[in-house]
This record gives sequence, structure tokens and C-alpha cells, in this order.
Amino acid sequence: MNREELEYLYPYLISLALSVGILIYAWQRRKVRGAGAYTWFIGGQTLSIFGFIMELVNSNLQTKIFWDKFQWFTEGTVVVFAFLIFAIQFTEYKIRRPKLFWTMALIVPIVFNILVLTDGKHHLIYPNPHLTSDYPFPDLEYNFTIAVDMFSLYVYSASLFGIGLLIRRIIRPHNLYRSQLATIAIGFLIPLAFSAFALLNIQITPQRDISPFSLAIGNLIVAWGLFRYHLFDIVPIARERIMDNMTDPVVVTDALDRVVDVNQAALSSIRRKSSQVIGQPIKMAFVEWLGLFEQIIDLDQTVVEIAPQIRGNQYYYELSISPIRDPKNRLIGRIFVAHNITKRKMLEDGYRQLSEELEQRVTERTEELADAYNTTLEGWAKALELRDKETEGHSRRVTELTLKLARAVGVQGQALDDIRRGAILHDIGKMAIPDEILRKAGPLTHEERKIVMKHPIIANELLAPIHYLRQALEIPYCHHEKWDGTGYPRGLQGSDIPLAARIFAVADVWDAIQSDRPYNQGWTREKATQYIREQSSKHFDPDIVNIFLELIKQGGI
Repeated sequence: MNREELEYLYPYLISLALSVGILIYAWQRRKVRGAGAYTWFIGGQTLSIFGFIMELVNSNLQTKIFWDKFQWFTEGTVVVFAFLIFAIQFTEYKIRRPKLFWTMALIVPIVFNILVLTDGKHHLIYPNPHLTSDYPFPDLEYNFTIAVDMFSLYVYSASLFGIGLLIRRIIRPHNLYRSQLATIAIGFLIPLAFSAFALLNIQITPQRDISPFSLAIGNLIVAWGLFRYHLFDIVPIARERIMDNMTDPVVVTDALDRVVDVNQAALSSIRRKSSQVIGQPIKMAFVEWLGLFEQIIDLDQTVVEIAPQIRGNQYYYELSISPIRDPKNRLIGRIFVAHNITKRKMLEDGYRQLSEELEQRVTERTEELADAYNTTLEGWAKALELRDKETEGHSRRVTELTLKLARAVGVQGQALDDIRRGAILHDIGKMAIPDEILRKAGPLTHEERKIVMKHPIIANELLAPIHYLRQALEIPYCHHEKWDGTGYPRGLQGSDIPLAARIFAVADVWDAIQSDRPYNQGWTREKATQYIREQSSKHFDPDIVNIFLELIKQGGI
């Protein structure tokens, strides 16, 4: 091969090298969606350019026909079929009848390749092959037959169909995907357009077959897209696939609430096919979704909780309803997205039930503990009464009377329990008083009285560390305080005296002055009533005295 022939081949060899480079790049990413089919496509182009070069450099007619047949197979069959597969995979086009589609797509290439291989018997492909004397290499020429024309029509139809899928997708995706699809479409469209010139026997440059150059130009555009727009690195995912792969049921309706789209999760929830749902009113299609239809009249976006009974099982969904509006803000449909929260609801119900059980147990244990405390308090009071026979039964009687008066005053709830405990323990400080003083039959001396007057302080020191009894401490500590400030141990006056102690003071004195003592006869009811009335605003809170006297009048005491 001389220098001039080699220089003539340089552009074709560059086209071949470029195709090989893109083939290697695509092969390395063949596991990405669409990249495998593209690898076959660019591989077919590479073999086609190689076959063209081999046909060009050979001067034997039969050898040229062999390599021409090789190009028919690689470019007309492998390239076109691989491009069709690539376009469908890359755009995620959904074929309604895949078996019928691919059978029809394969029939023409199979028949044409059989005709190419058996051309020696019928000459339907090469009716009059001959060589021209073009320089520097002889060129193979033959007339195109009806078989070639029909196959060319198939090639163009399949190629335009694939390019149409790419162009159709250009309108929908985001900018990066739109640029990817446009780049691929242009890269595939250029060789297709230039091949039409060859079929029409139009030469743009004399003594040159431009097919390898058009393939190189198309591949250059695609190669630029590989690096500029990350082809096969960032692959677009069709929104239909996203919708079908969502685990949450999704339903799209038109303005008349007819189902226009539905994903697989929604169909699975009602065990129906899309053909049974599409076009149907949503009320009929999803009749099991109770609670759904009350919300569809609301045009604003909203989130509601529904609880449909599906096949006898209870489900819970968080339903998001979003309106779809046109540029003029007119309602054209709605999107329903139902998030299954059944497991969450079951957990919440379980937690709620557990919480109620725990609360019940705590209440029971609290009541048991309260009973134990009360029994203990009553035991302390009983022990004190055993030491002081004169006050036997006093704690029980005065406790009952104090509670009656407290209710009449308006005390309720936990405060009543605190008053009851305080009343029971009102004289607990006397546990520290010596027996000779506590059980003395006659009047006490001044010094002995001073010792007895310390029992509220002793009660405070005894009960204050017990948190459970802290609110009940007001009566044991302050029940000897007087309204006019002459009481003990702190000399509190008026409303500074705790309410519980003011209530108890009336009940305590009422019971004490009517009880018989060895050194003092108990008073009559009338005399005791008169004394209580006289001590109003002196010893006792006048408001409490009025309520107490009203209780006596009504027979409540």
C-alpha cells in the first residue's frame, strides 16, 4: 500500500479508532440501564466501519461483496436492533404487547439476512455487481433492488421510532436529562440522515463514501454527551417507574373524579387490574376505602386518616390529597397518596393499652400504699390513745367531724385526703410527752403545760422528713394557733393560719369540750354551741364558725 492510499484511509481509520474508544467506555458501564444495548450498538458501528475499510482496500469482486454483506449485517441489523433496544430501555418506554412487538421487529432482519446469505441463488440483493475504476481504490457498485429498498424502509422506520422515543422524553425530564436525550437523539439522527444520501446516490464529496464520517460525527456528539452530561453515570428514571415502585398506593383522578392513573401498590390493595380501574369513578374503583370520598370535594391540599376494611382486615392509611391545576388555576384532577400506617397504629394501640395497664397497676399499687400508710397512721393514733385513756376515740370522732366541715367549706380532692391524715395525726407530737404529764389526773403546772405545748413542734420535726405526709402537716403543726394570734407554737394570726388547721380547730374544740375528763365534766351541746359562737373571731375563723353553726342547725352535726 503506497503513501497516497494510506493517506486516503486516514479519515476512515480515525473514525474506527473513535468508535473503538467509545465502545470501550460503554463496555465499562455495560451494567447500567441502557448501556448494554448501547455497547452492542457502538460495537455494530465499529464492525461496520471495519468492514467498510476491508471492502475498500480489497480489489477482488467477491471479497468486496463479502465485506459488503458483512456491513449489511452489522449496520443494518445489529446497529438498528441494538439502538431500538437502547431507546426503549433508556426512556423506559412501556410496550403493551412485548412478545408481538419483538416478533414483528425481528421478522424483517431475519428474512433480509437470509436473502443476503443466499444471494448467489436468486440475486435479489446483488443483481449486477461490478467494480469501478475510481482512484485510489476500486469501488463496488450494484443496483438497489426492491428487497434492499424494503429493508432500508424498515431500518429507517425502526431508527425513527427510537429517535421519536428520545424526543418524546425530551419534553418531560429535568434539564440534565433533557440535554442527555437531545444529545443522543442528534448523535443517532446524523448518520441516519447522511445514509439517505447514499441510498439516493447523492455524493457530497466526490470519490468518498461519507457513511463512516457520518458515524464518526454522530459518535463525536455522543462522546461529548458522555463527558458533558454524564451519560451512563446519571441515568434518567421515568416517573412512571417511580410511581409503580412506590410502596404507597397512588391514584390520579381527573376533574370528574375518574381514575386516570394508578400504581401497582394501589391495585394490589384492592386486587384489581389497571383495566378494571382506569376510567372508572373513584367511588366504584376503590369502594373498600371507606372515608376516602368525604374528602374529595375539598379542593385544597389536605391530609386525613382513613381506616378501610379490605378483605376483612382492618387497615389504616394517612391519605394525602393534592389538587392538580392548569396554568389558569382550574382544577383538572387530584392526586391521592395513601401511606400505610397500620403498623404504627398497632404499635400506638399496643403502647396505649400497655400504658393503661401500667397506669392501672400504678393506681392499684398507690391505693395499696395509701391503705398501708393510712393503716400505719391509724396505728399511730391508736397507740397514742392507749397512752392517754382520756382521749380514747377522740381522733376518730374529730377526724370525721373535720371532714364534714371541710366538705361544707368547699375542700375537695387530694386536699381532703391530706386533711384526713392530718386530723388522725394531730396529736402525734404527744408521743414525746412523758407519761406522768400526759396521764396526770389533775391540772397541769405551768412548767408541765410548757412541755405539753411543745407537741406541735415535735410533730413537725417528726413528720416533715416524710414526703408523703408533708401536705398533711398543717394540722399537727398549726391546730393550736388562734385567729387573734394568741395561739401557739408560732402565734399565727388570721388567714396566715393554714385553712386545714382553722377547720380542724373548730372540730377539735367541739369534741374536747363535750368529752368527760376526770377533772372536768363534759359540756352540754347547747353550752358547747354557745362557746363556739363566742370564740368566733377570737379562737376561730368567723367564716368557718358560721358554716359550722349552719351544719348544726341543719342536723348535719
